Amino acid sequence: MRTSMSGRRGIFAVTTLLLVAAMSLDACGHQRATNSTAKAATSPPSGAALATGGASPYVEPGAGEGAPHYNDNNGYRRAGDMSPAHAKDAQREAERIKPVLERLWEERKWDPATVRTALLRLGYQEDRTGANGERHGGVLSVRAMDSRYQDGHYVTPEGALVGLRVHRDACVTAFVQKTNYQVEANGPFPETGCFEPPYGH
Repeated sequence: MRTSMSGRRGIFAVTTLLLVAAMSLDACGHQRATNSTAKAATSPPSGAALATGGASPYVEPGAGEGAPHYNDNNGYRRAGDMSPAHAKDAQREAERIKPVLERLWEERKWDPATVRTALLRLGYQEDRTGANGERHGGVLSVRAMDSRYQDGHYVTPEGALVGLRVHRDACVTAFVQKTNYQVEANGPFPETGCFEPPYGH
């Protein structure tokens, strides 16, 4: 039996509609938004409470990206608390260090030896430790940047990391490198003292 021209158009129209409907669904069967307005209307904001009114049981309060165990996994990256008086002392030292690092950055001098020499001129003593890690005085530590995994192997970027112990609970943590520099007053980190620990712990 031959199908009429109007019958073929009907079959084609139904087939096209089914194909378009299938393409608008993602792998989980949810309708995909076709523009940013529709997406904003159908997608809850990141970290939003569930429609039932309660927070997700998998998201910890204060968790950066909302990942389970975020706070436990990143505790080593949180600086300790400083007393108000010691925080003021640390901020004062940060303000002394910042113009030195800014000048070195503008001069494109960020190797650890040059940075160390410039900061020792401010009157700090270099931190000294024994073979077993015992402290023998000094407050300033300057070292190379942490190595990073890149293109299949580890590389150490140009630049210097700075750690200044102002008080037992107060530090200045800083760096200077090709792209930028930064100086912050903060409490010590649990495992790395006045140096901010690298990611990927």
